[in-house]
Amino acid sequence: MGIDIAHHHVKKGNRTAPKSEDPYLLLLVKLYRFLARRTDASFNKVILHRLFLSKMNRAPLSLSRIVKETGNTVDLPNKIIVSVGTITDDIRLVEVPKLTIAALRFTRAAKERILNAGGEALTLDQLAMRAPTGANTVLLRGKKTAREANKHFGMGPHQHKKPYTISKGRKFEQGRGRRKSKGFKV
Repeated sequence: MGIDIAHHHVKKGNRTAPKSEDPYLLLLVKLYRFLARRTDASFNKVILHRLFLSKMNRAPLSLSRIVKETGNTVDLPNKIIVSVGTITDDIRLVEVPKLTIAALRFTRAAKERILNAGGEALTLDQLAMRAPTGANTVLLRGKKTAREANKHFGMGPHQHKKPYTISKGRKFEQGRGRRKSKGFKV
C-alpha cells in the first residue's frame, strides 16, 4: 500500500467528540457511546452524533412546533418525543397536550407547562433508562435556519436578503432609489 498523496494530512470533517467541556454533556456522551456500541439500534448513534454538534446546529425546538409536527403521530400518548437541544415555550400555543418529552435542556416556562399538562420532561440519561434502543420514540430537531443571522446569508442581486446596516434612517440604506448618493435615484 502506498501513501494517499492527494488526501495526505487531511482531517475528517465530522466531529468525533464534543468541543464543549461541559461535564454533564461529556457524561451523556460516555453513556450514549456505550449504548451505540452495545446495542444494534441506530437511534443511539444518531443521539451520540447530535451530542457532538455545535450549539448552532442543536437548534431550539418550541412546544408549538412539537405539537404541530406530532399531530398525525399514531399512539402519541405512549411515545416519547426526543430532541437533542433546548425545548422552549411558545405563548401562542394556548393549550399544551399531555406529552412526554426528553431533551438536553428545557426553559423554565416550557418545563412548567409540560408538567402542568400532566406530561413529563425527561433528561437524556432518563431516556436511556426508559428506551435504551429508542423504541416508541419520535426524534425531532429544531429549524437551523430560524435564527436572525440566517436572514443575512446568501447576499447577492435578486436574493432579497437582509442587508447589514449601520443605521436605519431615511438617509441610509432606505435611501436607495430615492437619493443619488445612495446607489441610484428614480
